[in-house]
Amino acid sequence: MNHLKAFIDFILSHHEEIVEQTIEHIGLTVVALAIAVFIGLPLGILLTRYKKLAPSVLGVTGIIQTIPSVALLGFLLPFLGIGVVPAIVALFLYALLPIVRNTFTGIEEVDASVKEAAKGMGMADIQILMKVELPLAVPVIFAGLRTATVINVGVATLCALIASGGLGEFIFRGIALNNINMILAGAVPAALLALFLDFVLSILQKFIRQIIKPILIVSFLLIFIIIPFWVIPSFFDHSFRAGFTAEFMERADGYPGLQTHYQLSIDTVELDPGLMYQALKEEKVDVICGFSTDGRIKAYGFHILQDDKHYFPPYHAAPLVRGETLRKYPILRDLFSKLEGKISNEKMAELNFRVDHNKETPSKVAKDFLKQIGFEVSKRKGREADIVIGSKNFTEQYILAHIFALLIENYSDLEVELKAGLAGTKICFDAMTNGEIDLYPEYTGTGLLVILNVDETIRNSILTDEKKVYDFVKKESKEHYDIEWLQPLGFNNTYALMMRGSQTKELNIKTISDLKNFLAEFDKEN
Repeated sequence: MNHLKAFIDFILSHHEEIVEQTIEHIGLTVVALAIAVFIGLPLGILLTRYKKLAPSVLGVTGIIQTIPSVALLGFLLPFLGIGVVPAIVALFLYALLPIVRNTFTGIEEVDASVKEAAKGMGMADIQILMKVELPLAVPVIFAGLRTATVINVGVATLCALIASGGLGEFIFRGIALNNINMILAGAVPAALLALFLDFVLSILQKFIRQIIKPILIVSFLLIFIIIPFWVIPSFFDHSFRAGFTAEFMERADGYPGLQTHYQLSIDTVELDPGLMYQALKEEKVDVICGFSTDGRIKAYGFHILQDDKHYFPPYHAAPLVRGETLRKYPILRDLFSKLEGKISNEKMAELNFRVDHNKETPSKVAKDFLKQIGFEVSKRKGREADIVIGSKNFTEQYILAHIFALLIENYSDLEVELKAGLAGTKICFDAMTNGEIDLYPEYTGTGLLVILNVDETIRNSILTDEKKVYDFVKKESKEHYDIEWLQPLGFNNTYALMMRGSQTKELNIKTISDLKNFLAEFDKEN
Protein backbone atom coordinates (compact mmCIF):
# COMPACT_ATOMS: atom_id res chain seq x y z
CA MET A 1 0.00 0.00 0.00
CA ASN A 2 2.86 2.38 0.78
CA HIS A 3 4.33 1.82 -2.70
CA LEU A 4 0.95 2.45 -4.31
CA LYS A 5 0.46 5.63 -2.28
CA ALA A 6 3.94 6.83 -3.24
CA PHE A 7 3.19 6.19 -6.91
CA ILE A 8 -0.14 8.01 -6.73
CA ASP A 9 1.50 10.95 -4.95
CA PHE A 10 4.16 11.08 -7.68
CA ILE A 11 1.50 11.05 -10.40
CA LEU A 12 -0.43 13.87 -8.70
CA SER A 13 2.67 16.00 -8.21
CA HIS A 14 3.80 15.53 -11.84
CA HIS A 15 0.42 15.37 -13.57
CA GLU A 16 1.07 18.39 -15.81
CA GLU A 17 4.31 16.88 -17.14
CA ILE A 18 2.63 13.50 -17.66
CA VAL A 19 -0.23 15.05 -19.62
CA GLU A 20 2.19 17.09 -21.74
CA GLN A 21 4.38 14.07 -22.47
CA THR A 22 1.35 11.90 -23.27
CA ILE A 23 0.15 14.47 -25.83
CA GLU A 24 3.65 14.55 -27.37
CA HIS A 25 3.68 10.74 -27.45
CA ILE A 26 0.30 10.61 -29.19
CA GLY A 27 1.42 13.23 -31.69
CA LEU A 28 4.57 11.30 -32.63
CA THR A 29 2.71 8.00 -32.95
CA VAL A 30 -0.33 9.21 -34.87
CA VAL A 31 1.54 11.44 -37.35
CA ALA A 32 4.05 8.67 -38.12
CA LEU A 33 1.23 6.16 -38.57
CA ALA A 34 -0.71 8.50 -40.86
CA ILE A 35 2.35 8.87 -43.10
CA ALA A 36 2.98 5.12 -43.01
CA VAL A 37 -0.62 4.41 -44.07
CA PHE A 38 -0.48 6.94 -46.92
CA ILE A 39 2.70 5.36 -48.24
CA GLY A 40 2.43 1.76 -47.05
CA LEU A 41 -1.12 1.03 -48.22
CA PRO A 42 -0.58 2.10 -51.87
CA LEU A 43 2.81 0.35 -51.83
CA GLY A 44 1.22 -2.89 -50.64
CA ILE A 45 -1.45 -2.59 -53.36
CA LEU A 46 1.24 -1.88 -55.97
CA LEU A 47 3.10 -5.06 -55.01
CA THR A 48 -0.01 -7.14 -55.75
CA ARG A 49 0.12 -5.82 -59.32
CA TYR A 50 3.89 -6.19 -59.71
CA LYS A 51 4.59 -9.34 -57.74
CA LYS A 52 8.23 -9.58 -58.81
CA LEU A 53 8.96 -6.51 -56.69
CA ALA A 54 7.37 -7.97 -53.58
CA PRO A 55 10.34 -10.02 -52.24
CA SER A 56 12.74 -7.08 -52.60
CA VAL A 57 10.44 -4.45 -51.08
CA LEU A 58 9.31 -6.65 -48.20
CA GLY A 59 12.92 -7.68 -47.62
CA VAL A 60 14.06 -4.06 -47.33
CA THR A 61 11.25 -3.11 -44.95
CA GLY A 62 11.99 -6.26 -42.97
CA ILE A 63 15.65 -5.30 -42.63
CA ILE A 64 14.66 -1.85 -41.37
CA GLN A 65 12.51 -3.54 -38.73
CA THR A 66 15.54 -5.43 -37.39
CA ILE A 67 17.73 -2.35 -36.89
CA PRO A 68 17.97 -1.48 -33.16
CA SER A 69 16.04 1.69 -32.43
CA VAL A 70 18.92 3.62 -30.85
CA ALA A 71 21.18 2.68 -33.78
CA LEU A 72 18.61 3.97 -36.27
CA LEU A 73 18.20 7.21 -34.33
CA GLY A 74 21.98 7.63 -34.23
CA PHE A 75 22.16 7.08 -37.99
CA LEU A 76 19.47 9.71 -38.63
CA LEU A 77 20.99 12.32 -36.29
CA PRO A 78 23.61 13.76 -38.72
CA PHE A 79 20.99 14.15 -41.44
CA LEU A 80 17.87 15.19 -39.53
CA GLY A 81 19.20 16.46 -36.23
CA ILE A 82 17.38 15.87 -32.96
CA GLY A 83 13.75 16.33 -31.97
CA VAL A 84 10.49 15.33 -33.64
CA VAL A 85 11.74 15.05 -37.24
CA PRO A 86 14.07 12.05 -36.85
CA ALA A 87 11.62 10.53 -34.37
CA ILE A 88 8.75 10.62 -36.88
CA VAL A 89 10.99 9.28 -39.65
CA ALA A 90 12.12 6.39 -37.43
CA LEU A 91 8.56 5.58 -36.34
CA PHE A 92 7.38 5.73 -39.96
CA LEU A 93 10.08 3.27 -41.01
CA TYR A 94 9.18 0.84 -38.21
CA ALA A 95 5.47 1.04 -39.12
CA LEU A 96 6.02 0.29 -42.81
CA LEU A 97 6.59 -3.47 -42.65
CA PRO A 98 3.35 -4.58 -40.95
CA ILE A 99 1.26 -2.20 -43.09
CA VAL A 100 2.88 -3.07 -46.44
CA ARG A 101 3.07 -6.81 -45.71
CA ASN A 102 -0.49 -7.12 -44.43
CA THR A 103 -1.90 -5.08 -47.30
CA PHE A 104 -0.10 -7.29 -49.81
CA THR A 105 -1.00 -10.52 -47.99
CA GLY A 106 -4.63 -9.52 -47.40
CA ILE A 107 -5.26 -8.78 -51.08
CA GLU A 108 -3.33 -11.83 -52.27
CA GLU A 109 -5.40 -14.10 -50.03
CA VAL A 110 -8.68 -13.03 -51.60
CA ASP A 111 -10.10 -16.11 -53.27
CA ALA A 112 -9.15 -16.23 -56.96
CA SER A 113 -12.64 -17.43 -57.90
CA VAL A 114 -14.15 -14.27 -56.39
CA LYS A 115 -11.82 -12.13 -58.51
CA GLU A 116 -12.70 -14.14 -61.62
CA ALA A 117 -16.40 -13.70 -60.90
CA ALA A 118 -15.88 -9.92 -60.62
CA LYS A 119 -14.07 -9.91 -63.96
CA GLY A 120 -16.85 -11.95 -65.49
CA MET A 121 -19.31 -9.28 -64.39
CA GLY A 122 -17.31 -6.77 -66.42
CA MET A 123 -15.58 -4.96 -63.55
CA ALA A 124 -12.38 -3.04 -64.32
CA ASP A 125 -9.25 -3.68 -62.28
CA ILE A 126 -9.76 -0.57 -60.15
CA GLN A 127 -13.35 -1.61 -59.42
CA ILE A 128 -12.23 -5.11 -58.39
CA LEU A 129 -9.67 -3.53 -56.07
CA MET A 130 -12.08 -1.05 -54.44
CA LYS A 131 -15.23 -3.17 -54.28
CA VAL A 132 -13.89 -6.70 -53.87
CA GLU A 133 -10.25 -7.02 -52.81
CA LEU A 134 -9.90 -4.19 -50.29
CA PRO A 135 -13.20 -4.90 -48.45
CA LEU A 136 -12.28 -8.57 -48.11
CA ALA A 137 -8.72 -7.71 -47.06
CA VAL A 138 -9.77 -5.21 -44.36
CA PRO A 139 -9.31 -7.62 -41.38
CA VAL A 140 -5.75 -8.47 -42.43
CA ILE A 141 -4.87 -4.84 -43.25
CA PHE A 142 -6.20 -3.65 -39.91
CA ALA A 143 -4.26 -6.36 -38.11
CA GLY A 144 -1.09 -4.87 -39.64
CA LEU A 145 -2.17 -1.35 -38.69
CA ARG A 146 -2.84 -2.39 -35.11
CA THR A 147 0.54 -4.12 -34.93
CA ALA A 148 2.25 -0.99 -36.29
CA THR A 149 0.44 1.14 -33.71
CA VAL A 150 1.58 -0.93 -30.76
CA ILE A 151 5.15 -1.04 -32.12
CA ASN A 152 5.20 2.73 -32.57
CA VAL A 153 3.93 3.48 -29.09
CA GLY A 154 6.80 1.40 -27.72
CA VAL A 155 9.49 2.76 -30.03
CA ALA A 156 8.31 6.34 -29.39
CA THR A 157 9.54 6.00 -25.79
CA LEU A 158 13.07 5.47 -27.14
CA CYS A 159 12.77 8.62 -29.22
CA ALA A 160 13.06 10.58 -25.98
CA LEU A 161 16.79 9.83 -26.27
CA ILE A 162 16.98 12.34 -29.14
CA ALA A 163 14.91 15.08 -27.49
CA SER A 164 11.61 14.30 -29.20
CA GLY A 165 9.68 14.41 -25.92
CA GLY A 166 7.09 11.83 -25.00
CA LEU A 167 6.72 9.43 -22.11
CA GLY A 168 10.22 8.04 -22.58
CA GLU A 169 11.63 11.05 -20.69
CA PHE A 170 10.21 9.80 -17.40
CA ILE A 171 11.22 6.22 -18.17
CA PHE A 172 14.89 7.01 -18.86
CA ARG A 173 15.22 9.42 -15.97
CA GLY A 174 13.76 6.75 -13.71
CA ILE A 175 16.12 4.08 -15.05
CA ALA A 176 19.13 6.37 -14.58
CA LEU A 177 18.15 7.12 -10.98
CA ASN A 178 16.46 3.78 -10.20
CA ASN A 179 13.29 5.69 -9.33
CA ILE A 180 10.49 3.16 -9.72
CA ASN A 181 7.72 5.76 -9.47
CA MET A 182 9.32 7.79 -12.26
CA ILE A 183 9.68 4.71 -14.47
CA LEU A 184 6.04 3.75 -13.91
CA ALA A 185 4.90 7.32 -14.57
CA GLY A 186 6.17 6.88 -18.12
CA ALA A 187 5.60 3.15 -18.64
CA VAL A 188 2.01 2.89 -17.36
CA PRO A 189 0.59 5.71 -19.55
CA ALA A 190 2.52 4.29 -22.55
CA ALA A 191 1.02 0.84 -22.00
CA LEU A 192 -2.48 2.29 -21.53
CA LEU A 193 -2.02 4.40 -24.67
CA ALA A 194 -1.10 1.31 -26.72
CA LEU A 195 -4.18 -0.53 -25.44
CA PHE A 196 -6.42 2.49 -26.06
CA LEU A 197 -5.24 3.04 -29.65
CA ASP A 198 -5.56 -0.68 -30.38
CA PHE A 199 -9.13 -0.59 -29.01
CA VAL A 200 -10.02 2.46 -31.12
CA LEU A 201 -8.73 0.72 -34.26
CA SER A 202 -10.76 -2.40 -33.43
CA ILE A 203 -13.90 -0.22 -33.31
CA LEU A 204 -13.00 1.60 -36.53
CA GLN A 205 -12.51 -1.74 -38.29
CA LYS A 206 -16.16 -2.69 -37.70
CA PHE A 207 -17.44 0.48 -39.33
CA ILE A 208 -14.67 1.04 -41.85
CA ARG A 209 -16.96 1.16 -44.89
CA GLN A 210 -19.06 3.93 -43.39
CA ILE A 211 -16.20 6.05 -42.05
CA ILE A 212 -13.41 5.45 -44.56
CA LYS A 213 -13.77 8.91 -46.10
CA PRO A 214 -13.65 10.81 -42.75
CA ILE A 215 -10.59 8.75 -41.75
CA LEU A 216 -8.80 9.66 -44.98
CA ILE A 217 -9.67 13.33 -44.48
CA VAL A 218 -8.40 13.31 -40.88
CA SER A 219 -5.20 11.55 -41.96
CA PHE A 220 -4.72 14.14 -44.70
CA LEU A 221 -5.14 16.93 -42.16
CA LEU A 222 -2.68 15.28 -39.78
CA ILE A 223 -0.02 15.14 -42.47
CA PHE A 224 -0.55 18.47 -44.18
CA ILE A 225 -1.55 20.68 -41.24
CA ILE A 226 0.25 19.29 -38.19
CA ILE A 227 3.54 18.74 -40.00
CA PRO A 228 3.92 22.35 -41.23
CA PHE A 229 3.11 23.74 -37.77
CA TRP A 230 4.93 21.16 -35.64
CA VAL A 231 7.64 19.37 -37.60
CA ILE A 232 8.96 21.88 -40.14
CA PRO A 233 9.59 24.68 -37.58
CA SER A 234 12.08 22.41 -35.81
CA PHE A 235 14.34 22.69 -38.88
CA PHE A 236 14.55 26.44 -38.31
CA ASP A 237 14.98 26.37 -34.54
CA HIS A 238 18.22 28.24 -33.92
CA SER A 239 17.90 28.64 -30.15
CA PHE A 240 21.01 28.16 -28.02
CA ARG A 241 20.46 24.93 -26.12
CA ALA A 242 22.12 22.24 -24.07
CA GLY A 243 21.90 18.49 -24.50
CA PHE A 244 22.06 16.67 -21.17
CA THR A 245 21.61 13.04 -20.19
CA ALA A 246 18.53 11.99 -18.21
CA GLU A 247 20.72 11.24 -15.19
CA PHE A 248 22.39 14.67 -15.27
CA MET A 249 18.97 16.34 -15.44
CA GLU A 250 17.99 14.82 -12.08
CA ARG A 251 21.05 13.97 -9.98
CA ALA A 252 22.22 16.16 -7.10
CA ASP A 253 25.45 17.17 -8.83
CA GLY A 254 23.71 17.74 -12.16
CA TYR A 255 21.67 20.47 -13.76
CA PRO A 256 19.36 21.40 -10.83
CA GLY A 257 22.34 22.30 -8.62
CA LEU A 258 24.19 23.91 -11.52
CA GLN A 259 21.25 26.26 -12.07
CA THR A 260 21.34 27.38 -8.45
CA HIS A 261 25.12 27.58 -8.10
CA TYR A 262 25.70 29.63 -11.26
CA GLN A 263 22.24 31.17 -11.66
CA LEU A 264 22.34 29.46 -15.05
CA SER A 265 19.25 29.15 -17.22
CA ILE A 266 19.43 27.43 -20.59
CA ASP A 267 17.05 25.59 -22.89
CA THR A 268 17.72 21.88 -22.37
CA VAL A 269 16.92 18.68 -24.23
CA GLU A 270 17.51 15.13 -23.01
CA LEU A 271 19.84 12.93 -25.05
CA ASP A 272 21.28 9.45 -24.92
CA PRO A 273 24.83 9.53 -23.44
CA GLY A 274 26.32 8.14 -26.66
CA LEU A 275 24.34 10.41 -28.99
CA MET A 276 25.03 13.50 -26.87
CA TYR A 277 28.61 13.95 -28.15
CA GLN A 278 27.51 13.35 -31.73
CA ALA A 279 24.75 15.94 -31.36
CA LEU A 280 27.30 18.55 -30.24
CA LYS A 281 29.66 17.63 -33.07
CA GLU A 282 26.84 17.92 -35.64
CA GLU A 283 25.84 21.36 -34.21
CA LYS A 284 22.42 20.12 -33.08
CA VAL A 285 23.11 21.40 -29.54
CA ASP A 286 25.59 23.96 -28.21
CA VAL A 287 26.51 22.63 -24.76
CA ILE A 288 26.69 19.12 -23.29
CA CYS A 289 27.48 17.59 -19.90
CA GLY A 290 30.48 15.45 -20.75
CA PHE A 291 33.20 13.74 -18.76
CA SER A 292 36.58 15.43 -18.58
CA THR A 293 38.55 12.33 -19.65
CA ASP A 294 36.32 11.41 -22.57
CA GLY A 295 38.27 10.62 -25.75
CA ARG A 296 35.77 12.41 -27.96
CA ILE A 297 36.80 15.79 -26.52
CA LYS A 298 40.09 15.60 -28.40
CA ALA A 299 38.62 13.74 -31.39
CA TYR A 300 35.88 16.32 -32.01
CA GLY A 301 37.76 19.46 -30.95
CA PHE A 302 35.57 20.25 -27.94
CA HIS A 303 36.46 22.77 -25.27
CA ILE A 304 35.81 22.13 -21.56
CA LEU A 305 34.38 25.18 -19.80
CA GLN A 306 36.28 25.99 -16.61
CA ASP A 307 34.25 25.35 -13.46
CA ASP A 308 35.30 28.73 -12.04
CA LYS A 309 32.93 28.55 -9.04
CA HIS A 310 33.96 24.97 -8.16
CA TYR A 311 30.55 23.37 -8.46
CA PHE A 312 31.51 19.85 -9.52
CA PRO A 313 33.12 17.70 -6.80
CA PRO A 314 36.17 15.45 -7.37
CA TYR A 315 35.31 12.30 -9.32
CA HIS A 316 38.32 10.09 -8.61
CA ALA A 317 37.78 6.62 -10.04
CA ALA A 318 38.21 3.60 -7.77
CA PRO A 319 37.09 -0.04 -7.68
CA LEU A 320 33.92 -0.48 -5.63
CA VAL A 321 33.66 -3.99 -4.14
CA ARG A 322 31.11 -5.84 -2.02
CA GLY A 323 32.42 -6.44 1.49
CA GLU A 324 31.30 -10.07 1.32
CA THR A 325 33.25 -10.59 -1.91
CA LEU A 326 36.37 -8.99 -0.46
CA ARG A 327 36.21 -11.19 2.63
CA LYS A 328 35.80 -14.28 0.47
CA TYR A 329 38.60 -13.29 -1.92
CA PRO A 330 41.02 -11.08 0.09
CA ILE A 331 43.53 -11.29 -2.78
CA LEU A 332 41.43 -8.66 -4.58
CA ARG A 333 42.71 -5.94 -2.26
CA ASP A 334 46.32 -6.75 -3.13
CA LEU A 335 45.55 -7.04 -6.85
CA PHE A 336 43.87 -3.66 -7.09
CA SER A 337 46.60 -2.01 -5.03
CA LYS A 338 48.81 -2.66 -8.09
CA LEU A 339 46.63 -0.17 -10.03
CA GLU A 340 46.70 2.56 -7.40
CA GLY A 341 47.57 5.87 -9.05
CA LYS A 342 48.55 4.16 -12.32
CA ILE A 343 46.04 5.93 -14.61
CA SER A 344 46.46 9.68 -15.04
CA ASN A 345 43.87 12.00 -16.54
CA GLU A 346 45.88 12.14 -19.75
CA LYS A 347 46.26 8.37 -19.93
CA MET A 348 42.54 7.74 -19.38
CA ALA A 349 41.69 10.29 -22.06
CA GLU A 350 44.11 8.53 -24.40
CA LEU A 351 42.53 5.12 -23.73
CA ASN A 352 39.06 6.56 -24.33
CA PHE A 353 40.28 8.22 -27.53
CA ARG A 354 41.52 4.90 -28.89
CA VAL A 355 38.09 3.35 -28.44
CA ASP A 356 35.92 6.33 -29.41
CA HIS A 357 37.98 7.67 -32.31
CA ASN A 358 40.23 4.83 -33.47
CA LYS A 359 37.45 2.24 -32.99
CA GLU A 360 39.66 -0.20 -31.09
CA THR A 361 37.88 -2.62 -28.75
CA PRO A 362 37.84 -1.94 -24.98
CA SER A 363 39.40 -5.36 -24.35
CA LYS A 364 42.38 -4.64 -26.66
CA VAL A 365 42.91 -1.18 -25.17
CA ALA A 366 42.75 -2.63 -21.63
CA LYS A 367 45.25 -5.37 -22.51
CA ASP A 368 47.67 -2.89 -24.14
CA PHE A 369 47.52 -0.61 -21.10
CA LEU A 370 48.29 -3.41 -18.64
CA LYS A 371 51.22 -4.56 -20.77
CA GLN A 372 52.48 -0.98 -20.97
CA ILE A 373 52.67 -0.67 -17.18
CA GLY A 374 54.43 -3.99 -16.79
CA PHE A 375 51.74 -6.65 -16.43
CA GLU A 376 51.74 -9.93 -18.30
CA VAL A 377 48.27 -10.64 -19.66
CA SER A 378 46.89 -13.34 -21.88
CA LYS A 379 43.46 -14.20 -23.16
CA ARG A 380 40.69 -14.70 -20.66
CA LYS A 381 40.08 -18.29 -19.62
CA GLY A 382 36.32 -18.64 -20.09
CA ARG A 383 35.36 -21.13 -17.38
CA GLU A 384 32.63 -20.72 -14.74
CA ALA A 385 32.85 -17.32 -13.07
CA ASP A 386 33.79 -16.68 -9.45
CA ILE A 387 33.36 -12.91 -9.64
CA VAL A 388 30.98 -10.73 -11.67
CA ILE A 389 32.24 -7.31 -12.76
CA GLY A 390 29.76 -4.65 -13.84
CA SER A 391 30.10 -1.29 -15.55
CA LYS A 392 27.98 1.64 -16.64
CA ASN A 393 27.18 2.24 -20.28
CA PHE A 394 29.96 4.51 -21.51
CA THR A 395 33.40 3.92 -22.98
CA GLU A 396 35.56 4.55 -19.93
CA GLN A 397 33.58 2.10 -17.82
CA TYR A 398 33.91 -0.63 -20.45
CA ILE A 399 37.69 -0.14 -20.53
CA LEU A 400 38.04 -0.18 -16.73
CA ALA A 401 35.87 -3.29 -16.44
CA HIS A 402 38.15 -5.10 -18.90
CA ILE A 403 41.25 -3.91 -17.04
CA PHE A 404 39.82 -5.28 -13.79
CA ALA A 405 38.88 -8.60 -15.42
CA LEU A 406 42.31 -9.12 -17.04
CA LEU A 407 44.11 -8.22 -13.82
CA ILE A 408 42.08 -10.68 -11.73
CA GLU A 409 42.21 -13.56 -14.20
CA ASN A 410 45.93 -13.27 -14.92
CA TYR A 411 47.13 -12.77 -11.34
CA SER A 412 44.80 -15.10 -9.43
CA ASP A 413 42.95 -18.39 -9.85
CA LEU A 414 39.64 -16.56 -10.08
CA GLU A 415 37.47 -16.43 -13.17
CA VAL A 416 35.45 -13.34 -14.08
CA GLU A 417 32.14 -12.68 -15.82
CA LEU A 418 31.51 -9.22 -17.30
CA LYS A 419 28.11 -7.54 -17.11
CA ALA A 420 29.03 -4.32 -18.84
CA GLY A 421 26.76 -1.52 -20.02
CA LEU A 422 24.37 -1.27 -17.06
CA ALA A 423 22.22 1.85 -17.33
CA GLY A 424 23.09 4.40 -14.69
CA THR A 425 24.68 4.72 -11.28
CA LYS A 426 21.82 3.40 -9.19
CA ILE A 427 21.36 0.38 -11.43
CA CYS A 428 25.01 -0.59 -10.90
CA PHE A 429 25.02 0.13 -7.19
CA ASP A 430 21.75 -1.70 -6.53
CA ALA A 431 22.96 -4.66 -8.59
CA MET A 432 25.97 -4.76 -6.27
CA THR A 433 24.00 -4.49 -3.03
CA ASN A 434 21.67 -7.23 -4.31
CA GLY A 435 24.64 -9.50 -5.02
CA GLU A 436 24.16 -9.57 -8.80
CA ILE A 437 27.59 -8.06 -9.41
CA ASP A 438 30.64 -8.09 -7.12
CA LEU A 439 32.46 -4.96 -8.17
CA TYR A 440 32.48 -2.10 -10.67
CA PRO A 441 34.40 1.16 -11.25
CA GLU A 442 32.84 4.17 -9.52
CA TYR A 443 33.68 7.83 -8.85
CA THR A 444 33.99 9.52 -5.47
CA GLY A 445 31.82 12.50 -6.41
CA THR A 446 29.07 10.17 -7.61
CA GLY A 447 29.38 8.20 -4.37
CA LEU A 448 29.03 11.40 -2.35
CA LEU A 449 26.07 12.95 -4.12
CA VAL A 450 24.14 10.11 -5.75
CA ILE A 451 24.78 6.94 -3.75
CA LEU A 452 25.02 8.53 -0.29
CA ASN A 453 22.95 11.60 -1.24
CA VAL A 454 24.54 13.81 1.43
CA ASP A 455 22.97 17.07 2.46
CA GLU A 456 24.31 20.42 1.34
CA THR A 457 26.09 21.15 4.64
CA ILE A 458 28.28 18.03 4.43
CA ARG A 459 28.83 18.54 0.72
CA ASN A 460 30.06 22.10 1.13
CA SER A 461 32.35 21.20 4.04
CA ILE A 462 34.39 18.62 2.10
CA LEU A 463 33.67 19.33 -1.56
CA THR A 464 36.98 20.90 -2.55
CA ASP A 465 39.18 18.38 -0.72
CA GLU A 466 39.54 15.18 -2.75
CA LYS A 467 40.98 13.20 0.20
CA LYS A 468 38.11 14.20 2.48
CA VAL A 469 35.60 13.20 -0.18
CA TYR A 470 37.28 9.82 -0.63
CA ASP A 471 37.59 9.17 3.11
CA PHE A 472 33.95 10.15 3.66
CA VAL A 473 32.46 7.92 0.95
CA LYS A 474 34.75 5.05 2.01
CA LYS A 475 33.61 5.25 5.64
CA GLU A 476 29.90 5.81 4.97
CA SER A 477 29.64 3.15 2.24
CA LYS A 478 31.21 0.58 4.56
CA GLU A 479 28.94 1.45 7.47
CA HIS A 480 25.66 1.66 5.55
CA TYR A 481 26.09 -0.87 2.75
CA ASP A 482 29.12 -3.06 3.57
CA ILE A 483 30.70 -1.77 0.35
CA GLU A 484 34.44 -1.14 0.08
CA TRP A 485 36.11 1.66 -1.86
CA LEU A 486 39.58 0.42 -2.82
CA GLN A 487 42.46 2.77 -3.64
CA PRO A 488 41.84 5.38 -6.40
CA LEU A 489 43.19 4.60 -9.85
CA GLY A 490 44.74 8.05 -10.23
CA PHE A 491 42.49 10.08 -12.53
CA ASN A 492 39.71 12.55 -11.83
CA ASN A 493 36.90 12.20 -14.38
CA THR A 494 34.89 15.17 -13.27
CA TYR A 495 31.64 16.21 -14.88
CA ALA A 496 32.19 19.16 -17.20
CA LEU A 497 30.20 21.43 -19.47
CA MET A 498 31.72 21.49 -22.93
CA MET A 499 31.19 23.23 -26.25
CA ARG A 500 32.69 23.08 -29.72
CA GLY A 501 36.11 24.71 -29.65
CA SER A 502 35.33 26.90 -32.65
CA GLN A 503 32.19 28.23 -30.98
CA THR A 504 33.91 29.07 -27.69
CA LYS A 505 36.47 31.14 -29.61
CA GLU A 506 33.77 32.87 -31.63
CA LEU A 507 31.70 33.73 -28.53
CA ASN A 508 34.70 34.22 -26.20
CA ILE A 509 33.36 31.68 -23.67
CA LYS A 510 36.00 30.06 -21.45
CA THR A 511 34.21 29.45 -18.15
CA ILE A 512 30.73 28.47 -16.99
CA SER A 513 30.32 32.04 -15.72
CA ASP A 514 31.10 33.29 -19.24
CA LEU A 515 28.38 30.99 -20.53
CA LYS A 516 25.92 32.34 -17.97
CA ASN A 517 26.70 35.93 -19.00
CA PHE A 518 26.40 35.08 -22.69
CA LEU A 519 22.99 33.45 -22.13
CA ALA A 520 21.75 36.54 -20.30
CA GLU A 521 22.66 38.70 -23.30
CA PHE A 522 21.29 36.12 -25.74
CA ASP A 523 17.92 36.10 -23.95
CA LYS A 524 17.73 39.92 -24.10
CA GLU A 525 18.38 39.94 -27.84
CA ASN A 526 15.88 37.16 -28.54
